[in-house]
Amino acid sequence: MATWANLGFQDSNSPLMEQLTFFHDHTLLILVMITTLVGYLMTTMLFNPSVNRVLLQGQTIEIIWTILPAVILIFIALPSLRLLYMLDEVSNPAVTLKTIGHQWYWSYEYSDFTQLEFDSYMIPTNELPESGFRLLEVDTRVVLPMKTQIRILISAADVLHSWALPSAGVKVDAMPGRLNQTSFLMNRPGLFYGQCSEICGANHSFMPIVIESAPTNVFLAWASKMSMS
Repeated sequence: MATWANLGFQDSNSPLMEQLTFFHDHTLLILVMITTLVGYLMTTMLFNPSVNRVLLQGQTIEIIWTILPAVILIFIALPSLRLLYMLDEVSNPAVTLKTIGHQWYWSYEYSDFTQLEFDSYMIPTNELPESGFRLLEVDTRVVLPMKTQIRILISAADVLHSWALPSAGVKVDAMPGRLNQTSFLMNRPGLFYGQCSEICGANHSFMPIVIESAPTNVFLAWASKMSMS
């Protein structure tokens, strides 16, 4: 989860988020190199007293500074398009989770299990356990199996919401009357936090998302227990 001193991305918990982080670093390196070069040239020109009075045109340099940016854009665009298609691909999911946004809580339904659905509300600060995170803990966590392809179907019952889980590289709008989908795979067990990322009303800041990634046998035991309760 994010902390007060965290200036970059959260630690990735899915192959998609790892690819997003690599693409961010790749693009940032290119931007740093361009900024350094342009800054060096500007500084050199400002402090250079020499002037070429007979210079009228420089076709060679104009060709270079036209072709070079095009090549740089290609090096940014190709990884970006590849990543865009990877994010949109939903292939052979093992578990499907339906998520519906409400003012102001989330409801979940496991489509692969009968009668396994629940609402997830934020725990108020005055009821928060000592080890809990303020504004992030919920009364019922979503448990999902690790190293398993998960499909998320997302919609809303009233206004626009957005289901976001930064460590998995997921952020999908929840729209009334529309069913959006995405998929991800979690690499390791643990608790992963997210929040609604679309302004949805007065209590927009109070509808967190908590995903508990667990081994498959733990997930099946939890699903069986929840189905019977």
